Amino acid sequence: MDLIETLSDAARARPARVVFPEADEARIVQAMARLRDRRLCVPVTPPDSASDAALQALIDARGVKEPIARRMLSKPLFRAAAMVAAGEADAMVAGVATPTRRVIEAAGIAIGLRDGVRIPSSFFLMRFPDGRQMIWADCGLNVDPSAEDLADIARASAISAKALLGRADVALLSFSTHGSGAGPSVDKVRTAAEMTGFAGPLQADAALNPRIASQKGVKGGEANVLVFPDLDAGNIAYKLAQELAGAQALGPILQGFRRPVCDLSRGAGVDDIVAATLVTLALG
Repeated sequence: MDLIETLSDAARARPARVVFPEADEARIVQAMARLRDRRLCVPVTPPDSASDAALQALIDARGVKEPIARRMLSKPLFRAAAMVAAGEADAMVAGVATPTRRVIEAAGIAIGLRDGVRIPSSFFLMRFPDGRQMIWADCGLNVDPSAEDLADIARASAISAKALLGRADVALLSFSTHGSGAGPSVDKVRTAAEMTGFAGPLQADAALNPRIASQKGVKGGEANVLVFPDLDAGNIAYKLAQELAGAQALGPILQGFRRPVCDLSRGAGVDDIVAATLVTLALG
């Protein structure tokens, strides 16, 4: 069965409340109607004023004084994030009309990171015409992650892959496969691989092609999670896959937060929003 169909069945079996703070966006309005009509979730929008529970959740999360919390909650994005923090919604989906940094800011302040997570990160669920489905990270958030950041991204992506794809075979990518090249970026990827136990540094062909991996004398060729060394590489790669290979890129889905949050691409269509919502709910 197609992954989105599987996620749809799971969503119908356990309807969740999803808050959409960009309710004046036409694509969001259409996506909410489709999600509601297909009984995939209970889409909600932030009320005009935050509830006492949402206000208290924001105060508890950051220890801010009530007047400051109320000023934050004057913005729909913060009201939506506080609803998730207070349990009034199960997930937040935003981003078609909001910069990523604003979505991250609201989620970081109101919802917070999971214990043990240093930085939030993001992934795309890449769906290819030949049926392959993969997790690619971080293609939308961290510009130049350190070795420690890459390790965090790889661990979070493995958790996401297991939840969505049933397995996580992680490859930390580089222009070098285990010493074929040298430089600071290779050292960074090697350190992250040593910290996590995941494969790397690997060139993309060794990560995806068992024959090439064998020729290069490394274990690889079956990766379904690709972790890129920086945002340049990740963002360029996923857009090339869209344009040249006809891949569908769902996301970016944020990971590392206590509760599910999705930062939609500005160019997301209605189908993309619906699918990204289902993916987000699967991580809850």
